[in-house]
Amino acid sequence: MENNNTMELLKEKLKATGFKITPQRRAIIEVLINNESSHMSSEEIYDKVRVNCPEIGLATVYRTMQLLDEINGISKLNLDDGCIRYEINVEGEDTHHHHHLICRECGAIIEVKEDLLDSIEATVENNYNFQIKDHDLKFYGLCSNCKDK
Repeated sequence: MENNNTMELLKEKLKATGFKITPQRRAIIEVLINNESSHMSSEEIYDKVRVNCPEIGLATVYRTMQLLDEINGISKLNLDDGCIRYEINVEGEDTHHHHHLICRECGAIIEVKEDLLDSIEATVENNYNFQIKDHDLKFYGLCSNCKDK
């Protein structure tokens, strides 16, 4: 049910900004939804979309990702591996992103759902008269599989 809800929210965001949900956009969004925790690059999305939509071009994937970013339907992630990765973000630009644990050995990316910086943000805002809109926190180390090797 949540996948259908996410698709409907993205369709509404597209419609509200004057765009339609083309078959190619639907296929790309479905890949994002079905691989939500994978943090895929445009090229990885393209490879997965081509399975069910072989006629799609890489340029279409790039344009769609740019469009989804512009309507605040996805978040871009720079995980310091040389490419931009994406994840669904239907809550919009005012939502804090979750944190990531990145394994230096195997490259695994683990999401930390809890927002660990609420009290730090409050302190920074009060002490520096600064309104924080978002933050980005990445931890680097070894995942449970690699640290036990």
